[in-house]
Amino acid sequence: MRDGNLVCLGKVGADVTVEEAYEGAKQCALNGLAVLKSVAGSLDDIAQFVRVEGFVASAEGFTDQAKVINGASKLIAAVFGEAGSHTRFAVGANELPLGASVEVALIAEAK
Repeated sequence: MRDGNLVCLGKVGADVTVEEAYEGAKQCALNGLAVLKSVAGSLDDIAQFVRVEGFVASAEGFTDQAKVINGASKLIAAVFGEAGSHTRFAVGANELPLGASVEVALIAEAK
């Protein structure tokens, strides 16, 4: 979501390109960072990222979910360096809520 609107709608591999979904995953990560900041008080209070969980609404036969979720993973690594290292999963889904192309959940350890 950006400004209350979904920025990436549809199935990746049919309605949405990998590049568009990658940008959608980055937006998901930015939104997640905003939530973490509101809970921790500051992003400086994040000790380590633990896991990124990614879901990609996928057209039949689409198998590049990991390339999509790289948008979130690479953003976190760029912002947090070594503390941004994390495990992750990227899975395909037939449908996501509200027609979203991508959903990302972040799990982090606070200081």
